[in-house]
Amino acid sequence: MAELFTEQSAVYAAARPAYPKDLFTKLSALTAHHRRAWDVGTGNGHRAHPVQVAEHYDSVVATDASAEQLRHAAPHPKVRYLHTPDATPGEEDLVAMLGGEAIVDLITVAQAVHWFDLPAFYGVARRVLRRPGGVIAVWGYNYRMSPVEDMMSRFFDTTLPSRDPRARYLTDGYRDLPFPFEDVGLGKELGEPASLDMEQEMSFEGLIDMLRSSSAVTTAKQQGVDLLGERVVKELEEGWGGPSLVRKVTYKAFLLAGTPGPKADE
Repeated sequence: MAELFTEQSAVYAAARPAYPKDLFTKLSALTAHHRRAWDVGTGNGHRAHPVQVAEHYDSVVATDASAEQLRHAAPHPKVRYLHTPDATPGEEDLVAMLGGEAIVDLITVAQAVHWFDLPAFYGVARRVLRRPGGVIAVWGYNYRMSPVEDMMSRFFDTTLPSRDPRARYLTDGYRDLPFPFEDVGLGKELGEPASLDMEQEMSFEGLIDMLRSSSAVTTAKQQGVDLLGERVVKELEEGWGGPSLVRKVTYKAFLLAGTPGPKADE
């Protein structure tokens, strides 16, 4: 079982885009201090983003609700992985796990915040972020992938009946995601989330692996519906340009960043 998970974990990571290093440089420039960061929903640390955060902070706490994922996370001397058995553990317990109030300089959430109990998560974030100077940044990506966005959009339409309602925030590019934090100059452009291009060399096999590991496709499979049957894969192959073609694709990602601002009694 562990070998199977390790293989699936590697496939998941390989099929996802690498987050650009300059993203973490920009985020670190926004925080007043660089002592502690919290990476939330870290999973198996795919593409090693907790490690990238650790390049700019003295220590990183990386949490996830899946113990199995964390067992396969990339080790790093400055990253401490913590299992939160409940996706939204008691607020006091979580604050204590992170070291107390007003101690975190940067919170990062990659491709995950839309799954959270947002009021509960934001409540913890406000308590643990340093004031002033603490920053929270959340980002994600969806089917918008150049130069095959039209093909991806058509496939995406077939997954709608199987999609979790919470995923609509991701579908809509976080435009309507509740985000009760003050602007820090990165994360809003003309009222829209900031755009973030992420390039990735991808084979057709990698594309299919990515689609198979998506939540909507796995949910449909559990319901007895194969969204990636032979006919669909053939259509995707034609749209891709052939099974042996390796493309450079660009994910059109989106990002929100903010600060909690001063406490009400300050």
